[in-house]
Amino acid sequence: MPAVYVPSAERAQATNLARFMRHVSDLTGRDLSTYPRLWQWSCEAAEEFWPAVWNFCDIKASRQWDCVLEQPEQMPGARWFSGSQLNFAENLLQHRGTQPAIISRDETGERHVVSRDELWLHVASIAAGLQKAGVTEGDRVVAYMPNIPETIVIMLAATSLGATFSSCSPDFGVNGVLDRFGQIAPTVLFAVDGYRYGGKHISLLDRLRNILPALPEVEQVVIVPFLDQQPDTDGIPCAKLLADFQVASDDIEFKQLPFDHPLYIMYSSGTTGTPKCIVHGAGGTLLQHVKELVLHTDIREHDRVFYFTTCGWMMWNWLVSTLATGATVVLYDGSPFYPDPEVLWRMAEEEELTVFGTSAKYLSALEKSGAKPVDRYKLNTLRCVLSTGSPLASESYDYVYQNIKGDLQLSSISGGTDIISCFALGNPMLPVYREELQCRGLGMSVDIYNDAGSPVRGEKGELVCTRPFPSMPLGFWNDADGRRYHDAYFNRFATTWCHGDYAMLSEHDGIIIYGRSDTVLNPGGVRIGTAEIYRQVERLDEVLESIAVGQQWHNDQRVVLFVKLRDGIRLTDTLRERICETIRSNTTPRHVPAKIIAVPDIPKTISGKIVELAVQNAVHGRPVKNTDAMANPEALDHYRDLPELAQD
Repeated sequence: MPAVYVPSAERAQATNLARFMRHVSDLTGRDLSTYPRLWQWSCEAAEEFWPAVWNFCDIKASRQWDCVLEQPEQMPGARWFSGSQLNFAENLLQHRGTQPAIISRDETGERHVVSRDELWLHVASIAAGLQKAGVTEGDRVVAYMPNIPETIVIMLAATSLGATFSSCSPDFGVNGVLDRFGQIAPTVLFAVDGYRYGGKHISLLDRLRNILPALPEVEQVVIVPFLDQQPDTDGIPCAKLLADFQVASDDIEFKQLPFDHPLYIMYSSGTTGTPKCIVHGAGGTLLQHVKELVLHTDIREHDRVFYFTTCGWMMWNWLVSTLATGATVVLYDGSPFYPDPEVLWRMAEEEELTVFGTSAKYLSALEKSGAKPVDRYKLNTLRCVLSTGSPLASESYDYVYQNIKGDLQLSSISGGTDIISCFALGNPMLPVYREELQCRGLGMSVDIYNDAGSPVRGEKGELVCTRPFPSMPLGFWNDADGRRYHDAYFNRFATTWCHGDYAMLSEHDGIIIYGRSDTVLNPGGVRIGTAEIYRQVERLDEVLESIAVGQQWHNDQRVVLFVKLRDGIRLTDTLRERICETIRSNTTPRHVPAKIIAVPDIPKTISGKIVELAVQNAVHGRPVKNTDAMANPEALDHYRDLPELAQD
């Protein structure tokens, strides 16, 4: 299959990655002038590679390390950069001046710019307020906030003091918030009075009144006015408005902390039970993020970087780390399709974005909407589009190059909340091939294992990482002996991280992901990744989205496909046959579903990922343990007790 994009030699050699190749070639005396050689060295010589990234990306630390990697054979158990002392917020705030640090937009058209110097002062005033409130190293500070500059300010203020930060987006309901914050005992909670989405105004004040009695450790609630400049805080204990909480200051005392000091607490999706609280260290998060931003995404100081995300998805944390590079972070809060499907592309033109990040589902929905940004907007500065959340279909590659911009790097990236970063991602020096993630990340010893635990190429198997890396979690909250952490990632293959993705290493040394391993279909004993089916079904104009599950049937499993169709389209026998033929002709007869059923909605998490396990449980009449993690739990009603699934 030919490449859909190849960077020119001049463009490739002008990248940060090319400069890094030359730097480490000179440093080591090795020829590291090709990506395969560089990647191999970065994995085998981790104790040389990661310090080289540290120095190349100018990590600020008050004390250097005594040892790069202790117990490298332990996974988990390896310890990075012991003896070093740094502060995460200090690294993100190192650039000063009048240049924009943050540009914020929302669906009403409102625009707000925060300069680097203004960001410093905002962080200083919130940090002083937190100090006055008694917040100290190791305390948990949480935010129930939309994707606005204040959320970044709160995170930086908290982490400047050595507090551990955690966030939920405002579309989480009461139980969803308590399932997360209720496990980690925060002392300070920041929240907006409400938020906007799709033209609607949604108040959070009643939710806060219901949440706080179940968070007894909270000593201070700080309300950030968003819908109303004077929100009614009656009935909200320990509440202050932001203006009354902050303390004027122009000084920040950055607490110097060990490399593995707890920075963030992130959460698993929680669709199969109470979310796991995943603790990430400051140094590992910072080092991994700057590697991915500077080397893999080629971000420089004058770039403008956007990712469509909420504060409940790890891409927010990834985006915010862009501040460490000196580039401008561009935020958008609201629906990406309100007031129309092209709202984000108008913003891309107006803000002269250089990097545009989004989800695969957004690109698919944009294509279905008929939008053609290439015809309406000048995207001269745009050089990279990033996609994650689910595998990017081959048709989406064609759509981007034909209808957004022909000359850019389109990078599907994949990793997750578990590692707050990527296992496989983009490369500004390499070609782009349909369906493929361009490369395995530097320093990430990623491979594909078959069921016997042997590495394979050109075959589907489990995506694994065979060596330690700095952004491995410190552990799970309230998991003193580490058993839950070990069981989550290291039960399948001893001392090897098994990520739970069903994937293949391609002939180009890229990665193709076929879906989650725990939702792999198995009709007749043949393993099928659900993404293989979605790529074919969603090529049809009539189909907006789809979800496939395996139904236990006559001592075997049969594939059941649910489709959400365009308004006015009916699932006729003719359309069913077209769907089956499209799947059959582009995959195998095994992929063809035994049943195709139309549904009005597809269940998703709040971050927009479809929830196959929840649908599988609904189909089999089993309870779905935690619907609070879902954006639309009512959609599951369309999958229960279906007469079609009781028939041959």
